[in-house]
Amino acid sequence: MRAVSFLFIALLALACNNDAADKKAEASDVAALPGAVTKITWLDSTKNMGKITEGEKVEIAFRFVNSGDKPLVIQSVGVSCGCTVAEKPGELFPPGKEGVIKAIFDSKGRLGANHKTVTVYANTEQPMHPLSFEVEVMPANK
Repeated sequence: MRAVSFLFIALLALACNNDAADKKAEASDVAALPGAVTKITWLDSTKNMGKITEGEKVEIAFRFVNSGDKPLVIQSVGVSCGCTVAEKPGELFPPGKEGVIKAIFDSKGRLGANHKTVTVYANTEQPMHPLSFEVEVMPANK
């Protein structure tokens, strides 16, 4: 009975892993298909995060919607500085679906006005999408 339970759990885990691999393969397959170009509409492409205290980390969210008629694939996300980390969504966005590009800005050692860029590459007519945010870092009271 124990061996049967173990076998069932192993098969279930294997099936879950294959689903994740299939979704990743689907995303890269769609991006590679000729004519798989779509449109993206940015609901937020610039942000002013106001004033924060040095040492704080702030999360920035850039919202978008697939306004085309093919699945949208976010191929990569780059940042202009090591003080910012952005995450790339790993899913496909069917036509009409909304999504978010998230970034985290670390203000340590970044006193004063900061203007940073997050660049998104996607299977769109214009493949490069520069997004930006501003934040003013104030000294911490000691």
